[in-house]
Parts: sequence; C-alpha cells; structure tokens
Amino acid sequence: MSEKPKVAFYWCAACGGCEEAVLDLAAGVLDVVAAVDIVFWPVAMDFKRSDVEAIPDGALAAAFVNGAVRTTEQEEMAHLIRRKASVLVAFGSCAHLGGVPGLANLTTREDILERVYGNQRPQPSFPLNGYSLELPELFEDVRKLDDVVDVDYYLPGCPPPAKLVRGAVEALLAGTLPPKGAVLAPDRALCEECSRRDTRPEDLAVAEFRRPHHMVIDETKCLLAQGLPCLGAATRAGCDAACIHGNMPCTGCMGPPEHVTDFGAKALSALASIASAREDAEMAHAFAGLPDPAGTFYRYSLPAALVRRRVGKEVHGD
Repeated sequence: MSEKPKVAFYWCAACGGCEEAVLDLAAGVLDVVAAVDIVFWPVAMDFKRSDVEAIPDGALAAAFVNGAVRTTEQEEMAHLIRRKASVLVAFGSCAHLGGVPGLANLTTREDILERVYGNQRPQPSFPLNGYSLELPELFEDVRKLDDVVDVDYYLPGCPPPAKLVRGAVEALLAGTLPPKGAVLAPDRALCEECSRRDTRPEDLAVAEFRRPHHMVIDETKCLLAQGLPCLGAATRAGCDAACIHGNMPCTGCMGPPEHVTDFGAKALSALASIASAREDAEMAHAFAGLPDPAGTFYRYSLPAALVRRRVGKEVHGD
C-alpha cells in the first residue's frame, strides 16, 4: 500500500473560524482523515514546531495556512511550512487578503501598543531563572500570506465554505488542481447566484444607504433595492449567498473576481453607480448612513488594497 499524502494545517493571525471550517465537513472530515496523514495541526492535536522541522523539505503534499501575518513567529512559521510543502494554500480571507485583522493597518503599531499596554510594554526577551523567555514581535503592519511567502492556491471566505474545502481536497488528491495561483472558487459575481436577483429593478436608484439594524429587512426583496450596502456585485461567488439567506447583506469575505485590482474601490464604485444622487451634497447624504467606509469596503482586504496601510510617526520619524 502506498503511503498516504501528508498534509498540515496552521493558524496565524485569525479568529479560528477557518479551523472550524474543516470540521464543517461533518462526516466528510472522516473521509479526509482516512485519505491523508495529518502531520501538523497544532490547534487540534499535540504537535510542536520541532515536528515540522523534522519533516524533509517538500515532503508535505499540501499545507493549509489560515490567518494574516503580523508577528515574527508567524513569518518564521510561514517560511518553515513553505519549505516543507509542495503545495501551499492560503486558507480563508485573512491569509488570502489580510482579513479583519488587516483593519489594524488603519493605525500604527505604536498606537496599538500604547492603547493596549500603555507604559507596561511586553519585552521581546526576558531572562528568568537562567533561561531566556522569548516573545514574538509585532510588525508595523498586517500582511497577507503571499506578501511573505510564495502561495500556490487561495481558498477564499470567512471561513471558506465547506463545499469549497471539500472540492480543494478532492482536487489535490486526484491531481486535478488548476494552474498555480488560482482562487479555488467560481470566477463570477455573487449576485449571479443570489436567490433575490430577479427582484432587483433594472433602473435601480438608491437615495440613501442604511445599515441593517436601522430597518426591518424584507426577506424577499433585493437588499440593494432596500438601500442596504450589499457587496455581492463586487464579490466572488461560491458561498451560496449564505449571508443573504440569513437576511443580511454580503460584506465581501470571498474577495473579488479575477482582474479586480482593489476590492474596496470596486465595491464603492458598485454602490456609487446605483446612488440616485447627482450633486455632492446629495452623495454625502446617500452615504451618511455608512459611517465607517474603510470597515465597510475593506473589511477583509485592506492589506491587499492599493493603499494598504496608514503611514504614521514611526515611519516618518516625526
């Protein structure tokens, strides 16, 4: 009997939802476990860094890394796992585009440390009883995985839908993965698979945008037509419009279809194109209901944007 392919999972700067996405395979996870040999999954099993270091370079058939990269430890682990894996998959929004942790790029590292710790800063190294205790250091900004290492494939979503995870694993085992660099999800807009698409007026014109908690949402009508900032027109399909089935607007976690340079700019453009406003004052009124533009349009993708972070005092030295 041939040896089962070895796979690894690792968690960087993220919430843990991507780890749960693997378990969302339900009974299917047993098929995955039977088909592969999981040799590193520290969130689920007792593995150590030394276990990865002992694996020959390139011996892993695939490694699934979720989370953005914010610390020196995460960068080190990303490089280590990259060396060991034949195929590296950026698993989920944070690894793919920077994710929600990427919104920290709206401020500076110094501001974050000051707010959290004040003058009692953690030290990167501290001697204790003859030992040196080491802590990871924060980088100035949050980075998506492919800013740090070469990535072969991307599984989008917050977290990736179970059917896409299953499809990726099956393609890996069957040797039918697409060309390197592919996003393992349909290359079309979410609006195309939305069950409410036929209720969207052809001449849609929105006078003002509102947030979900400011209104009673009609469960049958296009969310854009109700003035909600649904980003489905700018977002990649593949999630079966899960949020919309929950009567909530799409927030863009699947990222953009191909050939979109800046997701937030595309999403803003999509909403602006249906605003009925023509004058500056009218446009300001239309978007006044969205007090957090960066959080609305770059919730998952700020580290992947054309302007990816704030440049603060630490950089200029003033």
